[in-house]
Amino acid sequence: MKRIPVIRMATLVLVFGTIATAYAQHDPQDEKQGKSEKQQAKQPKQGAQPPQQQQRQQDVRRQQPRQQPKQQQDARRQQTQQQPQRQQDVRRQQPQQQPQRQQDVRRQQPRQRTQEQARAWQQQRGWVQQGGWQGHSSWRQNRAQHWENEHRTWGQRGGYGGYYIPQSRFSLYFGNSHSFRIRSRPTIFMGYPRFQYGGFSFMLVDPWPEYWADDWYDTDDLYIDYSDGYYLYNRRHPGIALAITVVL
Repeated sequence: MKRIPVIRMATLVLVFGTIATAYAQHDPQDEKQGKSEKQQAKQPKQGAQPPQQQQRQQDVRRQQPRQQPKQQQDARRQQTQQQPQRQQDVRRQQPQQQPQRQQDVRRQQPRQRTQEQARAWQQQRGWVQQGGWQGHSSWRQNRAQHWENEHRTWGQRGGYGGYYIPQSRFSLYFGNSHSFRIRSRPTIFMGYPRFQYGGFSFMLVDPWPEYWADDWYDTDDLYIDYSDGYYLYNRRHPGIALAITVVL
C-alpha cells in the first residue's frame, strides 16, 4: 500500500518537469513575438499620417480661410488708396490740357475788329513792321531771291491787324479742304500782288519763293487758312506759307 503513492509522486514530478521544460523553450519565442507585435503597433501604418502632422494640417486649414480675407482686405485698401491718387493725376493733367485747347480755339476763332480799325492798320502798312517785305512795282520783282531769309510770319510782324473773315463764310470757302487757282496774274496794289477769291480781295505781303514757276497762280492748287493770321498755301510746295491780308 505504501508503494503506490511513491509511484504517483514520481509520475507527477516527471510530468511537471516536462511541462516546465517545454514552457521554458517556447517562452522566448513568445516574448519575441510579443515585442514584434508591440513594435508593429507603435509603427504607423503605410499611408497613414502621424497625429502631429494631422494636427498641423488642421491648423493650416484653419488659418488659410483667415488669411484669404485678410489678403482681400489688403487689396481693397490698396485700391482705395490708389483711386484718390489717380484722380489727382487726372486733375493735374486737365489744367495742362485746357490752355492748349484754348490756344487752338483762339487760332480757329480770330478776334473780330471793325472795318475802320482794319483800314487804319492797312493805311499804316502794319505788315511791314520788324523788317517785313517792302513790295515792288511789278510781279517778277516780288519774287524772292532767298525766301527763307526774306519772308516773315505774322508773329514776327507783330501780329495780324487786318480784317477778319466771318467764321460762317470762312468755313464755306477757306481752309485745307477748299482748293482754288487764281488763274489770272495778280495785279499790283500798294506795291504788292493782289488777287480775288471767295468774295474777298487779298494782298500778298510776302515774296513768293524763287523756285516757284512764274505762272504758279494758274498751274498750282492753292488754299487759304488761318493761323495767327491768314496765309496762302501751295499744294505743290507743302510747308510754305505766304502771309496775306484782307484788303478793304
